Amino acid sequence: MKYFILIYLSVCNFTFSQENDKINYKGSLVSIENVLQKYIQFPSVSGHEKEAGDFLKLLCEENNLIINDFGNENGQYNFSASIFPLSANKPNIIFLNHIDVVPENDTFHLKPYSGEIIENKIYGRGAIDNKGVAMMQLYSIIRYLNSVSEIEDYYNVTFLAVSCEETQCDGGIKYVIENYLDLLNPIVVIGEGPSELTALINGNYRKPIFGISVAHKRTLWLNLELEINTNGHGAITPLQYANKEMINALDNLLKKKNKVRFNDLNISFLKALGDQNKGGIRTILRHPKTFKTLLVSKLRKQPELLSLFSNTITLTDIYTDNESFNKIPSKINAHLDCRLLPSTPEDEFLAEIKKKLKNDDIKIRIVSNMPETKPSSIDNIYYKNLEKAIQEKYSNAAIIPILLPNINDLGAFRAKGILSYACIPVNFTKEQVRSIHNDNENISIPLLYDGADVYFKFLNNMESSFNKKSN
Repeated sequence: MKYFILIYLSVCNFTFSQENDKINYKGSLVSIENVLQKYIQFPSVSGHEKEAGDFLKLLCEENNLIINDFGNENGQYNFSASIFPLSANKPNIIFLNHIDVVPENDTFHLKPYSGEIIENKIYGRGAIDNKGVAMMQLYSIIRYLNSVSEIEDYYNVTFLAVSCEETQCDGGIKYVIENYLDLLNPIVVIGEGPSELTALINGNYRKPIFGISVAHKRTLWLNLELEINTNGHGAITPLQYANKEMINALDNLLKKKNKVRFNDLNISFLKALGDQNKGGIRTILRHPKTFKTLLVSKLRKQPELLSLFSNTITLTDIYTDNESFNKIPSKINAHLDCRLLPSTPEDEFLAEIKKKLKNDDIKIRIVSNMPETKPSSIDNIYYKNLEKAIQEKYSNAAIIPILLPNINDLGAFRAKGILSYACIPVNFTKEQVRSIHNDNENISIPLLYDGADVYFKFLNNMESSFNKKSN
C-alpha cells in the first residue's frame, strides 16, 4: 500500500525563505519566528507543560500531522506528530524535542516569556533550549510533507515532544520509552546538541566545524549528608560542627584537579581540530598523546573543552533547615552534579569521591544516575545523510563526531541501542550559547531558517537513499 503526501517542488540546494515558508496556525499562514514567539509566551517550566503542549499539538494537527498522545497532564505531557500513522509500524525517523524549560533567572532583564524581538533576535526562556530547536524540526517536517507528491512507504517521520527533560522526571521520555517504544519503532533519533564549534573554542581555523554528537557523558547526581549533634547556640563555637566539617570536606574534594582522560572520541576530536587549525598548535592537536602534558595545561584553561576529557564534579547546592543566625544546625546537605565519561565505572568513581572527602561520617546517596551507553555508529546512512545535509548548507564546513558533556533525552534511546545523533546545525554566537539556561536567552531569526533547512535536506537525503536502495 502506498501513502500519498506530495513530488519535489524544489532543487536540492533550495533554502528557506522568511517571506514564503510558513505553516498553518488558526487559519493563517505564519512564519517560524512568529510561531516561536507565541510558543515562548506559554511558560512551561518542568512539570507545567500542558498549556504549551496543547498549543504545539494543535499546530501539528493543523498541518496534517497524525497525533498520538503519550500522556496529557503536567509533568507527563508527551505526544508524537507523524507523517504516517504509527500503527503502520514503519521504521521511524524521530526528531526529539522537549516542551519544558528551566525557571527564569532573577536577573532576566527582559520579560522571560515575552518572545520579544529586538534587532532580529527573539528573546525568552526556551528561545534556543528547546523551543527554538523544536520549531526548526517542525518546519522541516511540514515542509517535507508539503514538498513531495508520492512517496513509497519506506519509513515514517515523527516529531516527538516530551515533558521534563530538564529535570529527568519519570513522566517524560522515560515514560514514553517504557510504554510506547515498540509503537514508535525508531530507526534513528535526531535531537538537540552541538552547534558550530569554532565560535566556542579558541584557535585559528581554516573552515567552520560542526559537531554531531554520537555519545554523551552520563549523570550521577549525589546528595551528601553530615549530622553532628553539638551545642546549638552560635555564640559558642564547637571544635567540630556539621557546617564546618562539610565545608572542609567539600574543599578537599573540589580543590583537586580533574584527571584528564583520553578516549577514542576525544582523541579524534582533537585530531579533527588539528586538521582544521592554521596556527602553531596544529601539530600538537594532531598528536595528542605525544604532547599530552602540553595539551592538558591548555585544556585546563578552557572548561568547555576540559569537560570532554574528564569526569566532572560540580557543587550545585548546600543547605540546612536553619533560618536563624544564632543557631548551629546539626545536619547539613550538599548536592553534587557529577558527569562521567563513557566506560567510567560508577563504583570506582564513588570510592574516589569518598576518599577525597576525607570524612567517613558523610553519607553519600545516589539521587539519580544514568546507565552506561555505547556511542552510536557513524557507519550508516543516517549519520552520513545528516553530515551531507550540513555540508550542503555550509559548503566549506568540516563535520566531526563528538562526545557531549551534557545529557539530554537521547540517552534513553542510546540505552536501548537505538542510533541517536545530537546536532543543532547553525552558527550560534558564543553569547547565544552562554544565554542558554541563563540571562536573556535568545536566538537570531535567520538561524531558525538555517537549522530547519538542514533538517529538511537530511530528510531529502534519506528519501534519495531509500529510493536508491529500492532500485
